[in-house]
Amino acid sequence: MSVIVLVRHGQASFGTGDYDRLSAVGWTQARLLGSALASCFIKPDLLVCGDMLRHRETANACIEALSHSGAPRIDAAWNEYDHEALIAALRPEWRDPQAMMQALKSEPDPRRAFQRVFSKAVERWMRGDHDGEYALSWSAFRMRVRAALLGLHEKLGKGGRACVFTSGGPIAAVAAELLGLDSAHAAQLSWSLVNTGMTRILGGDRGLRLGTLNEHAHLEHDLELITYR
Repeated sequence: MSVIVLVRHGQASFGTGDYDRLSAVGWTQARLLGSALASCFIKPDLLVCGDMLRHRETANACIEALSHSGAPRIDAAWNEYDHEALIAALRPEWRDPQAMMQALKSEPDPRRAFQRVFSKAVERWMRGDHDGEYALSWSAFRMRVRAALLGLHEKLGKGGRACVFTSGGPIAAVAAELLGLDSAHAAQLSWSLVNTGMTRILGGDRGLRLGTLNEHAHLEHDLELITYR
């Protein structure tokens, strides 16, 4: 049986000029993840990550604990969707990220206000009613991630082990397909995925199945480390 562990990146830098990098909390989460993987995971045959900075930083923080030689293989198929494009399709006046941040500052709780808009933007994208407005539709995104997963499963072979550092969108797409969820439930699932949470995919002669979803026991000693952005 092969095992593919999908890891969501550590907390990114929401509310700063560059979201695509780990926050101080994100680095702590990633180091704890590395220790957790080392204690419960036989040395992986392959490390893979998307080519976003937050993916690479999370992977790099884990490599030493895993005693894995060499850099992870970069595969952009594991990249997250473009959240700014999704928001702009729903709220054109927020096409400029600075305009969005300025508008959010006037809200009593900017994070909650952002999440309300973001949730609506993602759900609109996933419904598929406005595919012509997006460079990448939800169905195309799911197909891209599915192809990456199947390709990795084939490459590993029987008994192989891999760890993939990615984002919530690809993990939700994989879990939704394996569980037979529709797009609405896939969106709901994605909001529950914890930074550096682990999702295990088991592969055998009958194909792939979901082993575990969103494991994050390595963070539970400090609730401040359980984040979703």
